[in-house]
Amino acid sequence: MHIHEVLVVLGSPNSPDGQLGPIALDRVNYCWELFQKQARLILCTGGFGAHFNTSPWSHASLLKNELVAKGVSEHAFLPLALSANTVDDAVKSKAVLMDYPVESLLIITSAYHIPRVELVFDEILSNFSKQYIGIEHLVETPEIKALRAHELKAIEEIKLNGLYY
Repeated sequence: MHIHEVLVVLGSPNSPDGQLGPIALDRVNYCWELFQKQARLILCTGGFGAHFNTSPWSHASLLKNELVAKGVSEHAFLPLALSANTVDDAVKSKAVLMDYPVESLLIITSAYHIPRVELVFDEILSNFSKQYIGIEHLVETPEIKALRAHELKAIEEIKLNGLYY
């Protein structure tokens, strides 16, 4: 079985009771729109962490459940990448993807997250062809402002100290 392209949905915060936040929902909805135009396999990322998911369910499973509720078949999903942060997204995604003959990745995240995702994924998943989709969120919440600041700090850390994985 040859796989041309995989849709990779990166995680973001959800509530302690498992409700996806607006950023995660925007990413899922974008994935759904792409999937409707052309069915492809989907890889959902996100495990658990105090900063994004304290619910009893992995973030990736919440993303998957939302897509299944929209009509995506269970057969369209690769195993979940139970990651704890952006670097781990790439490491755990690579571990899943190495078991499949995948040509290219379409990585779905937020526009504010793209610079760091490119930095991380270009190194860790260097053997895959990649395209990045950065979603612009319609609502400018304090959360998004804080996340933008976090991204700038995280990129500086990588540039200063290198990427450890």
